[in-house]
Amino acid sequence: MTINKSFTKGLEATIEQLKVDKVYKRLNHLDSPQAARVKMEGRGEILILSSNNYLGLCDERSVIEAGIDGLRRFGAGTASVRFICGTFTIHRELEEALARFVGAEASLTFVSAWNANEGFTATIAQEGDFIVSDALNHASIIDSMRLAKAISKCTTAVFKHSDMDDLRAKLAEAKGAKRRIIWTDGIFSMEGAIAKLPDILQIARETDSIVAVDDSHSTGVLGKMGRGTAEHFGVLGEVDVITSTLGKALGGAAGGFVAGSDAVADYMTQRSRPQLFSNALPPTVAASALAAVRFVEQHPERVETLRQNALYFRNAITEAGFKPLAGETPIIPIIVGETAAAIQMSDMLLENGVFVTGFGFPVVPQGQARVRCQISASHTRDDLDEAVRAFKKVGGKLGII
Repeated sequence: MTINKSFTKGLEATIEQLKVDKVYKRLNHLDSPQAARVKMEGRGEILILSSNNYLGLCDERSVIEAGIDGLRRFGAGTASVRFICGTFTIHRELEEALARFVGAEASLTFVSAWNANEGFTATIAQEGDFIVSDALNHASIIDSMRLAKAISKCTTAVFKHSDMDDLRAKLAEAKGAKRRIIWTDGIFSMEGAIAKLPDILQIARETDSIVAVDDSHSTGVLGKMGRGTAEHFGVLGEVDVITSTLGKALGGAAGGFVAGSDAVADYMTQRSRPQLFSNALPPTVAASALAAVRFVEQHPERVETLRQNALYFRNAITEAGFKPLAGETPIIPIIVGETAAAIQMSDMLLENGVFVTGFGFPVVPQGQARVRCQISASHTRDDLDEAVRAFKKVGGKLGII
């Protein structure tokens, strides 16, 4: 076999540079389900504050058993795309439950939330359309807009983060567009901030625009019943399109969905290339996700526990001398400055039994590297107190507090 050696050497050189820049970090291998504490290969049991398992459903018995039952009933996979013979009854049950949960008429599932965002934007955009995105939107939205622009020759723009005046200005510049689409995250994953959804909806009404919200970090998190950003603001059913994930609060396995009107779901079914040309969501994943949705509907107290845990940790870490970004979500970022400092703090916390990831450029802007804490309903107060003690110890050594 002949391989291109210069190509391989080029990749190796890039990896070495990433190591020097301290962007690259060896992956930590877990040897247990995601929970408040995990078994980490070579380290024993570690307290985890770096997981999207917001409601603690990754190891919830009813969710696990539903997945096992789905595996037995439907098999290991679909072996086909949706429109041939890859749509199973469990897919339709899940999509009906997801639509009901987020306040929409219908939904369509994908193998990932990335695919859902990519599929929606690239499918819905047409020549003459204008799409505007919050500056801090997730990478999947950014790439979906690039793809849509390349395919449909629509025009795109970015408005300053949560700046409604700038959003209005961008929409005014595109007043001649055939359609205007406003894209925003519900919760911005690196900030923990919540989109100004009521303001965005009002602007959309004034400008006859379409609103699309990626609720991946909001589903199961915001609102009294965990139904997302719209429920949080009392506007359930008023958002044109909601995309979200099954890979975070809803069991943490995999998959995503697009929810909206019947027409949106039907159009996506007929035209969305990621679902037309990819195998459907594995039935076992669909079954566990359906069980997760039903669990949240039956146990809203789990959502309240998450909310109280996040408030407790935010207050405790602030009293310890740190200055987390303001907010009210389970994402609590602590800004430390440069990338090297964030990685060093993360490494030292791991040595003290707490796994929390440091993020630097290019994931976040230069000079705003951070350690991002993510709180779960599965954390006990003892867990959170232990984490704060570790932060105080490491923060003191690094001169951060």
